[in-house]
Amino acid sequence: MGKAGKALKQVLEDYSISQFALAVAMDVERNNVYRWVNEKRDPTAETVVEIVRALKELKPEAAKVFVESYLGEETKHT
Repeated sequence: MGKAGKALKQVLEDYSISQFALAVAMDVERNNVYRWVNEKRDPTAETVVEIVRALKELKPEAAKVFVESYLGEETKHT
């Protein structure tokens, strides 16, 4: 488990976004966000897309950093 959760936890901390705020923006229960952040459950691919959309609404730079952190080298152009 983990890469998405680790990336999400770091972004939420770095950009001072609460788990509750993300949950509201995604229209999900806060305990879902808690599970992702604490690596109890990995978000599905569809959920990762929803996380990015919600982060874009809250703080666009946070969405960019989340994608780069989660996908790493895959986001870099050659």
